[in-house]
Amino acid sequence: MKKTHILGIVIIAIAIAAILSTLADSSTYASFSVAEAEPSKTFHVVGKLNKEKPQEYNPHVDADLFSFFLVDNEGKEKQVQLHKAKPQDFEKSEQIVVIGKMNEGNFVASDILMKCPSKYNNSSEDMKAVTSQR
Repeated sequence: MKKTHILGIVIIAIAIAAILSTLADSSTYASFSVAEAEPSKTFHVVGKLNKEKPQEYNPHVDADLFSFFLVDNEGKEKQVQLHKAKPQDFEKSEQIVVIGKMNEGNFVASDILMKCPSKYNNSSEDMKAVTSQR
């Protein structure tokens, strides 16, 4: 075998190993029940904010700790501890995705994604008003 063939095989093997290690570390969408079953694994949990329970954020004490209660898509509620500042317009979000791991009954999030209502979506009444003005 030529040296170039051996080098090509080694490069391909390294590329395959890198892809497999990336896939093994990737997180998946889940519920709190699944995240509780595997506390060492990182999950994306999709849910809605429970606006009836308190949110705790005191930047004077700890600017990198925000906690709130989230209800996942299966209806299970957990307290989420986000180790970042409270996101702007947090209460207005329609859906929340927290990324993290379960720890002693709470979900410890390293990141958060929020789906906010679009300012470009008009209600049907707004559309009727616009079309009647024409």
